[in-house]
Amino acid sequence: MGAYFLRRFLISIPVLVGITIIAFFVLASAPGDPVTALVDPEALGRMTPEQIQQIRERLGLDGPIYVRYARWLGLEPFFSIFTGSPDPVRGVLQGEFGYSIKSGRAIVTEVAPRIGPTLLLMGAAILIAIIVGIPFGVISAVRQYSKLDYTLTSFSFVMISTPTFVLGLLMIFLLAVQLRLLPTGGLFSLGKEFDVGSRIQHVIMPATILGLANAAQLMRYTRAGMLEVLSSDYMTTARAKGLRGRVVLIRHGLRNALIPIITILALILPELVAGAIVTEQVFNWPGMGLLAVRAAADRDPSLMMAIVLIVAIAVLVSNLIADFAYSVVDPRVRLDRAR
Repeated sequence: MGAYFLRRFLISIPVLVGITIIAFFVLASAPGDPVTALVDPEALGRMTPEQIQQIRERLGLDGPIYVRYARWLGLEPFFSIFTGSPDPVRGVLQGEFGYSIKSGRAIVTEVAPRIGPTLLLMGAAILIAIIVGIPFGVISAVRQYSKLDYTLTSFSFVMISTPTFVLGLLMIFLLAVQLRLLPTGGLFSLGKEFDVGSRIQHVIMPATILGLANAAQLMRYTRAGMLEVLSSDYMTTARAKGLRGRVVLIRHGLRNALIPIITILALILPELVAGAIVTEQVFNWPGMGLLAVRAAADRDPSLMMAIVLIVAIAVLVSNLIADFAYSVVDPRVRLDRAR
């Protein structure tokens, strides 16, 4: 098993490099110029092309795309071949992510305060998705074609088809404006010291929106997996042996239906990131999603690349965790013999 995970880890490295290459070239080819977002339009109109070029050189935006990528990555020998520059170039490989062209601050100082709120929001959302999605999916499968099944199925369809920003605005209107039970947004209340209860109140609405949106999808896959398992021969044999229904359902049924569920859980992370971009805007949550929107609006390439890199690493790690979970829930998966 150790050799298998080592091999998967080594495979993830070129995948990560490929993601950064594609993201860098897409961002570099996108319409717009970071200089126009940085300089005041009136001042930009009075500048000469030579002055604009000096700004690009100062920001590291000069040269071909592959040279800029080598500079961002920190491949100094490769970079020197094309530029002839003897100056040392530090990049991602040396732990340097560059500077934001808008604020002038180091990318690390821009990103670091956002990681904690993002982990809190996504952790709470995944927990809600699991607590709601899997039990409701099992109940829906066991009570197939009943009124409860139709109710849960309708609920899942509504949650899947309704945009998260609509659900967020409705929740703010009901729980924050009308009932005054929860704060409208943000991570903390202004003028108040840190309090665990207050932090929980602030995370309830955005985490619930993200969690329920993914719980609906998880419930559909759990229902489909359980329906396939419930009709199998070994479930009939387990019942014929006199095992209790709950034991048969959980130990024999749910465990064998967990393989596709684990796959969906691994795929939820990218969807959480995409949903968080909208949800954090609605609830003014100071996470990576809100930072990504700001970086895109400012056309800040270094900040965008740092966000892409962090999200890509998180997705690859979640896939490795899913591979390990396969071997835990299903002994038939022999990772130590995988080729």
